[in-house]
Amino acid sequence: MADESGRQVVVITGASAGVGRALARAYGARGAAVGLIARGQDGLEGAKRDVEHAGGRALVLQADVADAEAMNDAADRAERELGPVDLWINDAMTSVFSPVKELKPDELERVTKVTYLGAAYGAMAALRHMLPRDRGTILMVGSALAFRGIPLQAAYCGAKHAMQGFTESLRTELLHDGSKVRIVMAQLPAVNTPQFGWVRSRLPHRAQPVPPIFQPELVAEGIMYLADHPERQSMEIGFPTFKAVWGNRIAPRFTDWMLARSGYSSQQTDEPEDPNRPDNLYEPVPGDHGAHGRFDARARDSSWQLWLNTHRVTIAGAALGLAALAGAFLRRD
Repeated sequence: MADESGRQVVVITGASAGVGRALARAYGARGAAVGLIARGQDGLEGAKRDVEHAGGRALVLQADVADAEAMNDAADRAERELGPVDLWINDAMTSVFSPVKELKPDELERVTKVTYLGAAYGAMAALRHMLPRDRGTILMVGSALAFRGIPLQAAYCGAKHAMQGFTESLRTELLHDGSKVRIVMAQLPAVNTPQFGWVRSRLPHRAQPVPPIFQPELVAEGIMYLADHPERQSMEIGFPTFKAVWGNRIAPRFTDWMLARSGYSSQQTDEPEDPNRPDNLYEPVPGDHGAHGRFDARARDSSWQLWLNTHRVTIAGAALGLAALAGAFLRRD
């Protein structure tokens, strides 16, 4: 669906940086009308420029996703100024790198409010408009960590697990009601985003995504594919995500053992952390930080798993063709 000008209407939370920023730019290149939700004005203005430079229309909706009323207001304004929202993407997140024994109750609460409740509030705000017209897609940006908790990120892992449960519950309710509104969830790998430079951390060394690391544009490509294909309910993006999800299902105790051995070192570089640097847990870090973090030299811009995942029909057709050729060859003999 689209607005009166023929544009698709998309709202993205966490649109000022990282994967959300890459999505904003990509939907702008499609000519979409994009509502941009985040806290930081600098990043939002940068995202607006990206969308408009790519050929889309942008609307800045400055809000904290942890505020349910602010999310309702943002949804109402997007509907008034852009038109009926076709796709609502819940991407906003925050985290704290800390052992649980050092985690503060207010930090746990804040990560839960932003990463889990912010996504739930976004879905609820979108439903207020989508259900009466019986159309629209809500896309939850999840993680391999929605299925497999790792050390030093208990708050974030717990929030992503909660998001997974919320998504499944809402999907079954929509099915029960016979609604044409759709909710889907993309499970992400480690991504080269700015979050590792502004996340609150008690680690002795600078935080990093667990390698291998992927570029946000590649992840955005997978998310957009999922949004475009109504037959899909979820998608694991990147082989590390597939491995984490299925490895935990098949051998959870072995996964525990492996993470206990390597989970601390794999999330830190060799560089010492600055304990006095600003973090974005409660307030945005000033400036426009863009889509990429500081791991460009190590980040991948392709994934064979994603290619296979998005070319199932082609692969199935090729397999059937080969089978037919093999059958014909055997019959000749």
